[in-house]
Order: sequence, then C-alpha cells, then structure tokens
Amino acid sequence: MKNKPDQLKTILDSIADGVFTLDLKKNITSFNRAAEKITGIPREQAVGQKCFDVFHASICQDACAIDKTLKTGRQIIDLPLDILNSSGKTVPISISTAVLKDASGKIVGGVETFRDLSAFEEMRKEIKKQYVYSDIVSKNHEIIKLFEILPDIAQSNSTVLIQGPSGSGKELLARAIHNQSGKKGPYVAVNCAALPDTLLESELFGYVKGAFTDAKTDKPGRFSLAENGTLFLDEIGDLSSALQVKLLRVLQEGEYEPLGATAPVKSQARIIAATNRDLNQLMSQGRMREDFYYRINVIKLSLPALSERREDIPLLVEHFIRKLNMKNNRNIFGISDEVLEFLMEYEFKGNIRELENILEHAFVLCRGPLITLDHLAPDLQKRCREKSRVRADASVKLKETEKEIILNILNKHRGNRKKTADELNINPSTLWRKMKKLGIFYKA
Repeated sequence: MKNKPDQLKTILDSIADGVFTLDLKKNITSFNRAAEKITGIPREQAVGQKCFDVFHASICQDACAIDKTLKTGRQIIDLPLDILNSSGKTVPISISTAVLKDASGKIVGGVETFRDLSAFEEMRKEIKKQYVYSDIVSKNHEIIKLFEILPDIAQSNSTVLIQGPSGSGKELLARAIHNQSGKKGPYVAVNCAALPDTLLESELFGYVKGAFTDAKTDKPGRFSLAENGTLFLDEIGDLSSALQVKLLRVLQEGEYEPLGATAPVKSQARIIAATNRDLNQLMSQGRMREDFYYRINVIKLSLPALSERREDIPLLVEHFIRKLNMKNNRNIFGISDEVLEFLMEYEFKGNIRELENILEHAFVLCRGPLITLDHLAPDLQKRCREKSRVRADASVKLKETEKEIILNILNKHRGNRKKTADELNINPSTLWRKMKKLGIFYKA
C-alpha cells in the first residue's frame, strides 16, 4: 500500500489544474504534473525555488496573490493574470490561493491552483474577430452591416458622409476607411467648426506668398497635405454658405484655388465628411445648399448612439480596459457587476467618448485588480446609489402589493390554499412558498 506522501502525489497529479504548495518563505514544496505542463518547468527544478523565480507572473513584484493570502488568511479565487513559461511564451491563467494549516490550526504555508486559459483566450479572440473592424468594436447588427460593406467603400474613391451623435466614433470610422483603402497618401483631419471662415479657408486651401500682409511664403493647405490620401472634414454641418460653394468646386471639378493664386490646383484627396447635425433640416432652413448636400452625400453611413447599441457596452469596456492597461502599464482585469449594471442602464449623452472617460477616471483611482463603484466620479456614484435605492423601494412595494393580493384572495376563500392558488393561476406549492417568503401566516 502506498504511504500518505505517495497517495497525495498521485491525487495531485491526477488534477487537470496546476497545483503547488509553498512554505512561509515562499519556497515551493510540491509541484504537480499539470503545473509542469503549463509552466514547462520540471518538478525537480521547481521544488525548493522561490515561487516568483518559477512563474514570472505579471503581479509577482508588487501584488503577489499568495503573499496577500499568507498575510491576511483570505482566499483569492479565479484571479486572471499572465505568466511566462520556460520558453518565454506568455500564458494566460487564472489562479486561486489558500493557506495551509497544521493540526493545531497554525498557518504553515500556502497552496495555489492555476488553470491554463490559452484555449479559452484563443476561442474568445476568434469570436471577437467577428466584432472588430480596424479599431471599431461592436456586435450591434447595424454596425456589423457596416463592417460587411466597408471594404468596398474603402476601395472606392467616392465621397463619404458619416452621420452620428458626438462621441459615437465618426472619426474612428473615417480612419478605418482610410486604413483599408490602400492609399499611399496621409490621413488629414480638420474640424470645420473650430475655425472662423477666413482661417478655415486658408487652412483648407492654403495660400501663396503675398496673398495678404503676413503671407511671407507659400503655405500648403489641408487639401495639399492630403494628396493621394484622405481629407476628413469633421462637423461639415457648421460650414458657411460661402465655404460650401468653394468646397462644391472641389467636389465637382476636383480642383481648388489657394488664396492669392491665379490658377487652380488639382486635388487627388479623397473626402470623408462627418456631422452630428440633421443636414436635411439645415437644407430646409436654408443653412445648407442643396447642390452641396447632394455632392457630399454620395455614400452615407449612419452611426447609432451608444444608448441604441447597449449590447456593445461590455465589449467596449473590455476594449478600453485593455487599451488603458497598455497605456498606463497596469493590470486591471475588469469592472464589478455593480458598475457593469450601472453602465448598462446609463444614458451616455457623450456616447463612446463618455464611456472611455468614465473608465479612464476610474483607472486613476483604482489600485486593485477590479474597478468598483468607489472608483467612479462622485456624481456617478450618487446616481448609481440612488438607482439602487429606487430599485429596493420598488421591490419592497412589489412585495407589499403581492402580499395584499394573496391575503385578499385567501380571505375570499376562507384560507383555502387550493382555491386561492387556482384563482392566482399558480401551483399550490408555489403559493405556499410565496406565503412563507412574504410572511403570510393565515388563520382561517
């Protein structure tokens, strides 16, 4: 018969998850077969080594999970992180930790189990490929339709008009079209609402030396800078009628005149315009020329508000957390259920840009692996708690109403639960459970 150490080794080696134990000095005292397979390190080489010399995990230096467990006695369950295996390859895992105690209850070491998430991550990436185009993340059916036609749009030279509320990702979509176009020229953007007419005209078309007093040399405009590339005209709905006329010539004839020039210049820039305004309404008000509108509106793409694509919120949260982790060299792995529930109901007047700002604010305050309600801006915390209070009050009122209805029908049938259940169209056992839950102790 095997002795106890051999039996324990056999049991540990039969477990699919990696398991290792360590003493209070964090020296590894046992290392099962799955741990060997996941790390690529033989048991003989691991036992006796410090755990951080074996795992090279992303949290080893300043947020060691097993160290926290040994100090506090509290378990950690399913914490996601990355380790480096013996080949230097990054392996995504989730870990759980607990203390080891002797017969007297004294802590003598710790145990850590870890699960290889490589297959899961690959599957998740494959699924996400369906939802990502360039840097746009969505599984909304309207945006998926855009994904399907964007390659054809990108390869054409047609003018594109992107409509959508502020912060909905219009410039991101414009960049995606440019990136997929194969054009050798640059992507150049200009905000038509940011400059007065005189400055915007010279910004777009440039000027020649002597065009005005301070024009000491020629200056190329954005059309020139975007040659053989893409010119993105943001907030096109804010253009004056005078500038609409000048842009109309570029759209019709493919040429423009820099300020002070005596001859037109050919333009090879592809134009993508964007607006958060209702251009049809601007036309009816006489603030947009019809000929300009129909020239700019060759291919129209519409982006919905974030409140109309709430199924994208978890995807976008994950996307921004990954982006912020890389930018700030952090290892935050997600948000709490309470924060996600709040975001799923939030109105997002600033759309995707507002969601990113909310998460960036939380990153500044978060010092652990999970963003919680305490890391949100104070006004958002207040709104979240108010909603929770309203839900709680509504739940109490619902229970009171339900209790009153059941009591009224019980009185009607003189306490007969069978007749009461029949009138309520529920099973008598369900009625009995509801009565217990609501504290109804009926005496006939």
